[in-house]
Amino acid sequence: MSRIYFDNAATTALDPEVLDVMMPYLTEKFGNPSSVYSYGRETKMAVELARKSVAQQLNAHPSEIFFTSGGTESNNTAIQASVRDLGCRRIITSSIEHHAVGHTIDFIKNEGLVKVDYVNLLPNGHIDMQHLEELLSMSLEKTLVSLMHGNNEIGNLLNLFEAGKLCEKFNVIFHSDTVQTIGHFPFDLRNTPVHFITGAAHKFHGPKGVGLLYINENVRINPFLFGGGQERNMRAGTENVYGIVGFAKALELSTINHEKDSKQINEVRLYMYDELKKNIPEVSFNGDVTGESLYTVLSVNFPKSDKSELLLFNLDIQNICASIGSACASGVEEGSHVINALNPASENITVRFSFSKYNTKEEVDVVVGKIKSLI
Repeated sequence: MSRIYFDNAATTALDPEVLDVMMPYLTEKFGNPSSVYSYGRETKMAVELARKSVAQQLNAHPSEIFFTSGGTESNNTAIQASVRDLGCRRIITSSIEHHAVGHTIDFIKNEGLVKVDYVNLLPNGHIDMQHLEELLSMSLEKTLVSLMHGNNEIGNLLNLFEAGKLCEKFNVIFHSDTVQTIGHFPFDLRNTPVHFITGAAHKFHGPKGVGLLYINENVRINPFLFGGGQERNMRAGTENVYGIVGFAKALELSTINHEKDSKQINEVRLYMYDELKKNIPEVSFNGDVTGESLYTVLSVNFPKSDKSELLLFNLDIQNICASIGSACASGVEEGSHVINALNPASENITVRFSFSKYNTKEEVDVVVGKIKSLI
């Protein structure tokens, strides 16, 4: 049986068209972009054309786009610079952020540099915007708000514009981890009140090891990495040329094909939602599945039993790839902080299925049939 891959929120398959544009920079176009001779100039040109292309897709200015090693570095840079360079002494965030954000904030808090407030969650996992406004109105300290756009475990979407306008009203810095949404949703950064957003190419059929940090043109921060003048003195280190070229191509393709691909992927996701409800007694779901949600993610709760506890292991044996998301799961040292925050007393076994343009309803039929036989 061929492998069925339903873990696209973790990483996606590289698009063959993306690989095609990367290959010359893995072979004959190997120059260092900092070199002044022709080999260097051609790779420097490739990086700057990629920057221009990415800026165009996001409706930003090329000078606001910085390439990094991925979402984790980008999130670290934005959060640490907000404290170190922009003078933020208070951070407002949520308990369901990605660890690249949550652990960074914990580290800064433990250093005694900031006070941290956590915004309440609504029962369906959405951010309580009324509570966010209350928190913003409570303090005159320079504040950073860090809230993710699309949750990688339950799929809930934040209204980026609404959150940004609220931050603008109270004159605070707004950072959003958009790793799950860049390449999946249209962005208009010229008209979105946000200071920092982040992305990673491997979430939308680009290469691993290359990311994006958008820094609004009105923000001035110091480099996170020192040692060279690359990325307009913002990130030292020889550029990942083939990765950057791949990032730009993957974003271009996802933008062109957004309407078609998002419709197809969402149909597969909702088909699985319906089939699980029909076939698995007592199944339930996390997040706002049929509302404001990523069209790529379905977080599913199965009743706890001896069989369901081994579900992910048994799916793997059947060549089906998915991701664990339980608050407590055997064989997993630490459960999901997201599921724990939403349902701390739950004993359900939670599995995240996440989808791409390469998935089909026929694959869903196979997976649901296997789950039915396993539990």
